[in-house]
Amino acid sequence: MSASSLRAALRLSAAVLLSGIVFAPAGAQTTNNAPGAAAAPTGAPTARPWADPTLSADARADLLVKAMTLDEKLQLTFGYFSTSADWQKTATKNWQMPKDGLPASAGFVPGIARLGVPAQWQTDAGIGVASQRTPTPRLRTALPSGIATAATWNPELAQAGGAMIGNEAFLSGFNVQLAGGMNLTREPRNGRNFEYSGEDPLLAGIMTGRQIKGIQSQNVVSTMKHFAFNGQETNRFNIDERIEEQAARQSDLLAFEIALEVGDPGSVMCAYNRVNGFYACENDWLLNRTLKQDWSYKGYVMSDWGATHSTTQAANAGLDQQSGWAFDRSPYFADALREAVNNGYVTEARATDMARRIVWAMFRNGLFDKPVAGDRATTIDYAADAAVTRADAEEGIVLLKNERGLLPVARSAKSILLIGAHADVGVLSGGGSSQVYPHGGPPNGLAIPDEYPAGFPGPKLFYPSSPMKALQARTGASVTYLDGKDVKAAAAAARKADLVIVFGEQWTGESIDAPDLNLPAGQDAMIAAVARANPRTVVVLETGGPVLMPWLKNVGAVLAAWYPGTSGGEAIARVLTGEVNPSGHLPATFPASLQQLPRPVIEGDPKLDRDSHPIGNYNIEGAAVGYKWFDKTGAKPLFPFGFGLSYTDFRLGGLSVAPAGKSVQARFSVTNTGRVAGKAVPQVYVAGAGWEAPKRLAGFEKVELAPGETRQVTVTVDPRLLATFDPATRGWRIADGRYELLLATSATDVVARAPVTLAAATLDQHGR
Repeated sequence: MSASSLRAALRLSAAVLLSGIVFAPAGAQTTNNAPGAAAAPTGAPTARPWADPTLSADARADLLVKAMTLDEKLQLTFGYFSTSADWQKTATKNWQMPKDGLPASAGFVPGIARLGVPAQWQTDAGIGVASQRTPTPRLRTALPSGIATAATWNPELAQAGGAMIGNEAFLSGFNVQLAGGMNLTREPRNGRNFEYSGEDPLLAGIMTGRQIKGIQSQNVVSTMKHFAFNGQETNRFNIDERIEEQAARQSDLLAFEIALEVGDPGSVMCAYNRVNGFYACENDWLLNRTLKQDWSYKGYVMSDWGATHSTTQAANAGLDQQSGWAFDRSPYFADALREAVNNGYVTEARATDMARRIVWAMFRNGLFDKPVAGDRATTIDYAADAAVTRADAEEGIVLLKNERGLLPVARSAKSILLIGAHADVGVLSGGGSSQVYPHGGPPNGLAIPDEYPAGFPGPKLFYPSSPMKALQARTGASVTYLDGKDVKAAAAAARKADLVIVFGEQWTGESIDAPDLNLPAGQDAMIAAVARANPRTVVVLETGGPVLMPWLKNVGAVLAAWYPGTSGGEAIARVLTGEVNPSGHLPATFPASLQQLPRPVIEGDPKLDRDSHPIGNYNIEGAAVGYKWFDKTGAKPLFPFGFGLSYTDFRLGGLSVAPAGKSVQARFSVTNTGRVAGKAVPQVYVAGAGWEAPKRLAGFEKVELAPGETRQVTVTVDPRLLATFDPATRGWRIADGRYELLLATSATDVVARAPVTLAAATLDQHGR
């Protein structure tokens, strides 16, 4: 969802369409024009058989909806934004924040007291418990960005991080978390890439699915979003992304499908954009045919905040809950939905299905049996949570270059100069609705005065985890700081230092795409000047995704630290000093130039108004996203997908492969041949004919090894990664013939190959 200040474009249309009425779902009680629990038409039932926790979620949902009136069913389909803002009051005249909603939060759906149905208190987002901007936002723990977690290639860490933020959400009074972001990195300039899990469907699906699983272990419903093809922020409200079904099912939709299987999210959030002519939140192909029929999804579909465009079309196409009123132009699922059911445009059976899906997800995830008990944030173990986010950040840091053993920092270094990105104070975070304000910082959450005065997606926020202080605590060197704005002064100071560490930053956020992949504000020129002055220069990148590095050949070492979360400064210092051996690997390709991309220019003119209909052509690359596009075109990236160095060395070998039913199994060994402990990320790719690209990632493992230790690893390939999707049968087909499994350390660094012959096979719609 997006924050309230972004809705300026909606104010006029909302004001025209509304007449001063405050809309509540039919049958809901209101107090001071705010929604409450549903009215009790016949009194509370004497028995509530659906309250029996020994019954399945299916049985309990069936029992509950049978006891509901139509008004009560429809009440569950309409949600409110739970933040008071001037634009809402202007648009709706009598707007007041829901009286039972939590302030400065994403949303609220009233409960039904008569039947014991709890309210839904909704919070953003995927890195922690977010807050809308206020003078005193809630202060919580932030994970590293989603792309940083994906860079760990460690599903266990993703799940642990999910459990941590899910627990903080629960103790903050929330039972729905708008997390699970995983749009593939089709466009490296996308302002929300930092929220997502990279470019490959297997990696993204597993990592996001495990985070969802962690969140829901805390009795909090997690979403999976943004469904689907929300690959850019430019014109995100109306761009129409065109893609053929086979390519769609073998790329972005495969990622969502895997995440659904791994994480079982209670809710799926449909996206702002159109897909093949229809808005995602009224797209029958996406919501009904693919999600609910092909994948047998039992949960509910909620809209993104401002992504609902109709009543009957949306309800019949699969949308179950309109979210965040008054972001949309009309309260489509309030009185209008009641009328549509009455006149038969939406069947009562469909209305029952909408309510059933919502309560099923609530039963499935413990919202009835372990209800939230208000804001208990004082009971959060912030020290333990800081350790969780620090471990995530450490494993997500990717060592991209390390010439002449420049890292880890030598104990002989007497003077270390840090330059740029407020490294004396903290580390950068991404902007937008996912913004977590840090526990341990000032009451307004801003360790540095806001450097983005234009409003949303600001503030441009730095977490108060200082790399400089963390380095000072770990070395005997004199550690000093310059902001780098005076390039000549920075270069002069660099000449005198034993080691220079430049922190390069690229702030990205929801609603805006990066104009290019350069570091902004002249940072590339500053880094080049510093490196000329002192070749013992390390660059630490705090970015939302891939960037160009015109200075790469002149620096000694490069670390991609992404947005490393509220313990990020400590994590960076521990990696720089060797206290932690870097083990991150890239979840997205770093291109060498914009000309290597399928779209050197982002599609959709940002000057177009909200009622325009620009077209985006994802058929250019189809399913060949990221490294697959580079394989297909033969372009050489700056750094390939899967790449990452270590302070030790690993040897991969002994590859053997064999058919395993409709799949293939690969076995190999991993040995730490260096002098320090480390974690390797061996990757298995599969090559076949007639695919979108020469090869696909088929499996991976994070392997921790002591010096001299060897471990045997077995990887079983998901049969869908050997197949192509057949739109006619809505299943998958494996062609007979010769395939090749590749053991690699990145998409371009293959160390062993083994052929295997497979018989033709068909898979059902679930890939089985």
